[in-house]
Amino acid sequence: MLEIFVDTSGWGNLVDKSQPLHQLMVQLYREAKQQQRRLITSNYVITEVVALLTSPLRIPRPKIISFVNSLKQSPYIDIIHIDKEKDNDAWLLLASREDKEWSLVDCSSFIIMKERGILEALTNDIHFEQAGFIRLLK
Repeated sequence: MLEIFVDTSGWGNLVDKSQPLHQLMVQLYREAKQQQRRLITSNYVITEVVALLTSPLRIPRPKIISFVNSLKQSPYIDIIHIDKEKDNDAWLLLASREDKEWSLVDCSSFIIMKERGILEALTNDIHFEQAGFIRLLK
């Protein structure tokens, strides 16, 4: 089964109807589910999503909690927990790429994608393309 990684900006575009890529994200999300593709994300991404939805997007807290609970309970979504080893690998990747403005969350996502052989990401973050992945939200 083909997997797609979902980054912070993907989830943000899904939740917030005012985002310019909201409709595209909804379409791609539905297509992935129809094609029975597994959606992969991480606990680091979820942490970042809560911060994004809180501020600057100003989504009401009950909606944020409901959304994150739906991710945690979905049979279509796997949330990979970043353990000490993955965190260390992500840190080493970040430290080795001083020429990039990648975040630690980005690097942890790249580690997961590489380990699982995932090529596509539901994100509008250009850093994924810089790392050699396919950014689906453009």
